[in-house]
Amino acid sequence: MKDYVLRRLGQSVLVLFGISFVVFLILHLTGDPALVLLPPDASVEDVRRFRQEMGFNDPFLVQYWRFLGGALRGDFGQSLRHGEPAFGLVLERMPATFELAGAGLALALVLAIPAGIVSAVRRNTPLDYASTVVALLGQSMPTFWLGIMLILVFSVHLNLLPSSGRGTLPHVILPAITLGLFTTARITRLTRSGMLDVLGQDYIRTARAKGVADPPIVWKHALKNAAIPIVTIVGIELGTLLGGSVITETIFAWPGVGRLSVQAIYNRDYPVVQAAVFVLASTFVLVNLMVDVVYTYLDPRIRLR
Repeated sequence: MKDYVLRRLGQSVLVLFGISFVVFLILHLTGDPALVLLPPDASVEDVRRFRQEMGFNDPFLVQYWRFLGGALRGDFGQSLRHGEPAFGLVLERMPATFELAGAGLALALVLAIPAGIVSAVRRNTPLDYASTVVALLGQSMPTFWLGIMLILVFSVHLNLLPSSGRGTLPHVILPAITLGLFTTARITRLTRSGMLDVLGQDYIRTARAKGVADPPIVWKHALKNAAIPIVTIVGIELGTLLGGSVITETIFAWPGVGRLSVQAIYNRDYPVVQAAVFVLASTFVLVNLMVDVVYTYLDPRIRLR
C-alpha cells in the first residue's frame, strides 16, 4: 500500500507539472495584461516600465521557470489586481467552494443512491420509469438555465430564498440544488446499473433461495458489491464540483474560487488564475488517490500492485 501511494503521488506531481505548464502557456496567449491594468491614457513609456518591472519582457521559458520556482515554495506572486499574494486570495475563497461543493454532493447522494436502488429493485415499474425520466432531465438541463429559473421562481416570484450571497443556510439551498442536480442524475443512473448487475449474480439468487429477506440482500450484499463504480463516480464528481462550480458561483454571486477565477481571467490576473488552477487540480488529484485507496476496503480481491 505504501509503495502504491508513493507511486501515485509521483504520478500526481507529473500531472500537476503538466497542468501548470499548459495553464501558463494559455494565459500568456490571451493578451498583454499591461494594457488591461494600466489606465487608457498611459504613455508608451509607462507601459514599457510596467512590463519591465513585472518581468513580462523576459522570454517565456524564463517567466515559466520563475513561476515554477515560486510555486514550489507556495509563492504564486502578487495579484496584479488586488496587490496581495495570489495564493492567499485563493485559500481565503476555498472554504466557500468546499461548502458549496459539499452541499451539492450531499444533496446528490441523499437523492441519487436511494433512487438508484429503488429503480433497480423495482425494475420496469412506474418507479423505475419515473427515476429514469428525472435522471434524464437532470442531465439535460444546463446549469446556467437551471440556476436562473430557480432564482426567478423562489427568489423573485415566491420571495422564499435569497438569490445571491453566502452566510446562512437559505443562501446555500439554491446554489446546492443547481450544482448537485446534474451529479444526482449521473449517480442515480450508475447506481441503478451497478445494482442491476449485482442483483443478477448467482450468490444473490442463492441467498433468496435460502430465505434471506430482501432488505438484507439489497443493503448488505448487493449495495456493497455495487459500491466500487459508485465510489468512483462520487470521487470524480467531487473533483468536478470543486473545479466546475464557476457558473454556479457566478450566477449566485457565491464568493468562492470559481467566481474569483472568472474575475481574474477577465482582468488577466495571471498569478491568481495560476494559483486557483493549481489548488483545484491538487484537490482533484488528492480525491482520486483517496478513491483508489478506498477500493481495497470495499473489495478485498483488489490488490494494489
